[in-house]
Amino acid sequence: MNDRHFTRRDFVRTAGLAAAAYSTGVARSGHLFGAAQASGLLIRGGVVVTAEGRREADVRVRDGRVAEIAPALQADGERVIEAADLLVLPGGIDPHAHLTQDQSTPEQYRLADDLTSGSEAALAGGVTTIGNMTVPPREGTLQAAIERDSQFVRQKAIADIMLHPVVRDPTGLGEEELRDLVDAGHTSLKIFMVAPAFDQHLRDYVRLMRMAGEAGLLTVLHCEDSAIIAEATRALVADGKESLRYYAESRPLAAEVIATRRAIAYCAATDAPVYLVHLSAAEPLRICREAQASGLPVNVETRPVYIHLTAERYLEPTGPLYVAQPPLREAADVEALWIGLQEGYVQTLGTDHVGWSRAQKLDPSLSIQDLRPGVPNLQEMLPMLHSEGVVTGRITLERFVEITSANPAKLFGLYPRKGTIAVGSDADLALWDPGATRKIALDDMRSRGGFSLFEGWEVTGWPRMTIRRGEVVFEDGRILGQPGSGELLHRGPTELLN
Repeated sequence: MNDRHFTRRDFVRTAGLAAAAYSTGVARSGHLFGAAQASGLLIRGGVVVTAEGRREADVRVRDGRVAEIAPALQADGERVIEAADLLVLPGGIDPHAHLTQDQSTPEQYRLADDLTSGSEAALAGGVTTIGNMTVPPREGTLQAAIERDSQFVRQKAIADIMLHPVVRDPTGLGEEELRDLVDAGHTSLKIFMVAPAFDQHLRDYVRLMRMAGEAGLLTVLHCEDSAIIAEATRALVADGKESLRYYAESRPLAAEVIATRRAIAYCAATDAPVYLVHLSAAEPLRICREAQASGLPVNVETRPVYIHLTAERYLEPTGPLYVAQPPLREAADVEALWIGLQEGYVQTLGTDHVGWSRAQKLDPSLSIQDLRPGVPNLQEMLPMLHSEGVVTGRITLERFVEITSANPAKLFGLYPRKGTIAVGSDADLALWDPGATRKIALDDMRSRGGFSLFEGWEVTGWPRMTIRRGEVVFEDGRILGQPGSGELLHRGPTELLN
């Protein structure tokens, strides 16, 4: 590979070589670089589940990594954790959240959640790694945003964090800046196609996608069309339909469909791998499936709200709580997304967690022109998917792990360090009680938002313990990890799934 120019084949080859070298280096003597310290954990009697399968085995953890996986391991000074009747799952990875913000943000738009409360919610739900969108100030640079959020991670995070730099203005970015991002381990870029500036700087954004693909970055795209949304909103306002009751109509499906088609065209033209966030409906998913079948590196994320809820929620008195971008859709779209998760052409689930408070979301001054999109749901994501997916038979347990851990780890350059349970991997583990059934209650929620869209839902399958890099950080309802113990992750190139 010359001058860091990566082809699609190079992505696969590089990720595969990295995985092989990693596994070889850490697997000597069955321990992490031969480490033999009598400290760590021994998780005994559980069923170890990865995307590849399941088996009854014990797991020994030393120095933050998985040191040994085998039946009937003998304790050697470690803390022994009895996991009979529990599943031992890889820690979940939520690839998409918003947990930091510029300090110049006006007070009315400041979030209730930060990296500490967001981490607590994640860990209580079995998620050990969070992908955080890193947005520069209006006149700021990507590097300034990364430095700011890196400091927040060092001060506040308990979960491990990967950063997705958001590109507001592509005109000043060149190959050197992208190489610097790769060298620093930030191997993804977020682009909001929905922003009016996207079409204003279209040529530069397409150029950026080409350079990103050549440099080894994954382009993350929000697919909605600003012109269609603007015109739909204008027409509704003209008819006196400004309230959030009409939110779904203000962002019609056509806006997502046309933007998805454009995203795939840019992918084809630039040979740049793309990751389409929060896809909400059957038609854009059909377009993505056709692109995947043709060999294009198109990867799809959906959100919990799109597989559990539908648009009639906006008609309820608490309808503004459900405002997300894109909006909730129809029952047929929900079913299509479940089929996509089942069959593998929806690769990941991401919360797009935004920690607004209940009061902020229900502010009566809000309208389809002035709104607060996004909802807190880091804690509920995995239990809800298990309950509505695995328990109902819609997806297998292995597919559950693939969606919530293995696939995001591969796509975002973390595999096999994360996303699996293997000798040498980080000991990110969720000890999961598959039969535990309880209703979602606000008293149990770690987000500071003060509401859950799923309050009162009866959910089967909850983490009893969450382990991050060998440290028990959540146990029996208690957060044990300390702010600042989370790690800012250095990532490699994406591993293509298609």
